[in-house]
Order: sequence, then C-alpha cells, then structure tokens
Amino acid sequence: MDGAGPLARSLRSLGPQADLKAAAVGAVVLLRERLGLHPGRPRSPLDREPPPRLIVWIERHVPRRAGVVATALLLLGSAGLGIMKGGHAAELGAALSDSRNAFANSIGFRITEVAINGRKQLSQDEVLAIGGVNGRSSLLFLDAGAVRERLKANPWIAEATVLKLYPGQLQIDLIERSAFALWQQDGKLSVIADDGAVLEPYVSRRFLSLPLVVGKGAETHARDFLALLARYPQVRTVTKAAVFVGERRWNLRLNDGLDIRLPENDAGTALAALSKFDKEDRLFSRDIVAVDMRLPDRLTVQLSDDAAKAREELFKDKKTKKKAGDA
Repeated sequence: MDGAGPLARSLRSLGPQADLKAAAVGAVVLLRERLGLHPGRPRSPLDREPPPRLIVWIERHVPRRAGVVATALLLLGSAGLGIMKGGHAAELGAALSDSRNAFANSIGFRITEVAINGRKQLSQDEVLAIGGVNGRSSLLFLDAGAVRERLKANPWIAEATVLKLYPGQLQIDLIERSAFALWQQDGKLSVIADDGAVLEPYVSRRFLSLPLVVGKGAETHARDFLALLARYPQVRTVTKAAVFVGERRWNLRLNDGLDIRLPENDAGTALAALSKFDKEDRLFSRDIVAVDMRLPDRLTVQLSDDAAKAREELFKDKKTKKKAGDA
C-alpha cells in the first residue's frame, strides 16, 4: 500500500483490540489521579510535602555530628543528675581529690613535715583535723585559704596563718582564745572567751576556778564587769556568781547565798561602798539574805527569817519593859 509493502495484519482486524487497550490505560490513569498517584511510577515515601523551614535551617547550618555531641552531653547530664539525686556528689568529689593528691604525692609533693605554732588548748591532731589535712593530702593541691577559713571557724582559734613551703612542709601559726569565764544560760553551762565567744560546753573540771556569770547577754558584758569587780577584792573573793538582770544591771550572789542588788548606773561606787561596809561593820557576816543598792541615796537590808523573828521579839521585849517602867 503506497509502495510500503504489505502489512502483517489487517488494520481493521486490530481496531477493537486497540480501543479496548486504550480504554484500559485511560481507566488506570484516571484511577491513579483519583488516588493521588503519579502515573507511570510507584509512589515513593519521599514524595511528600517539603519539610518545615526549621528543619531545612537546621540541616543547612548545624555542623555535622552535632547530634552525636548533643547525645553525649545529654548522657553526661543524666549521669550528673543521677549522682546529685543519689547523694553521691561528695563521694565523687572525694574520689577525684584523692586521685589528684595521689598523683602529686607520687611526684614529690607529699606533706612530710608539719609545724604548728601558738597552740595551747588544741592538740596537733585536732588542728589538722579541723583544717581538713590528712595523710592523703598533698602540698601541691592543698588550698591554704580554705584551711585557714576552716581553722578560724573553730571557736578556740581567733586567727590563723597557713604557709606552704615546697616541696613538703606545712606551717600553721595560731592565735588561740583563752577560757575566761563560765556562762550559764537556760540551765546550760558553757566556757566562754573574754569576747563572749562560746568555746565549748562545760565538761572539764579544769575550768572549775573560772568566774561564773549568769543570764542572757552576760557573756558579752562579762569582761568589763569582772574587770570592775576585780578592783574590789573584798567583794570579789566572796562572790560566787554575777547575774545579769534584764540585760541592764548586775546582781552578785555571794558564797553564803547573800544577794547584792547593784544599781544600773555607777556600779563601781556601789561596790566601793560594799567593800567599806564589810570592812567596818562586817556586813557580809550578818544574818541577812539581801542588800538592795539600786537607789543611790539608801541601802536596804533584808533580814533572814530567823533574824527577823529575833528582831521582832527584841522589839516586843523593849516595849514590854517600857510599859512596865511607865507603870
């Protein structure tokens, strides 16, 4: 036909089959469009909408392996949190400190000599324990400032100096407080320094000879008052305790139980008068229980019960004799 040669089949004979095939293809294409599938290839999981801008920005700007680093930090943070929650932070810190001290000791910075100057009340072992220095400590990693602060926190130590003399000598110079008096407050007895610092509970008989002060605020006012009292040995030698009343004035309790009520102001004048009365009239030996000196122009004496009865009977006898004489 048209010089192209004969066809293998008749065009007419292919007509119905071609129509059916074309119809089938069209149906498939239409079905894929309805289902949202691309014609000609299967739908891929990647054939989705573009990712959010934040994801695109992270992929472009965050360095590679940042996720690995973030994961490692997260694990370390979780481990640290577990240590803190479990109460093992102190143990971990001690282990790390011991490790670095062991290394420093191995290379020649072990503390081989300790010199402690100025100690009187505390032993050498007590001073080192207070300062946190032990057999594992190395001079290289010893924090002299921290040792000094720990020492000064002890009430017996007023001042401390810590020197590191390489490679292995530690020198500690102390200024200790001295036991000044016994202080009684709310039934508790303590040893105090002259500045009022409480040194320790009273448990040792070696402090038995210290003067006794009683009452709130007595610990901080004791130094000045006891210095004043020491100027009048006639009174001081028979005084058992000084009682601070109302945080304003002092009473004296003598060895025989006699109470001396001193004025709030000019206590020195009252003490001088007391000393004079005892020298001239043996005031402290009389049968009395209290002497009130709070009023500046008078001295009031309170007799004991026996003395009061004896005085009353004496006056009765005098009255009886007087009436008999008048009769």
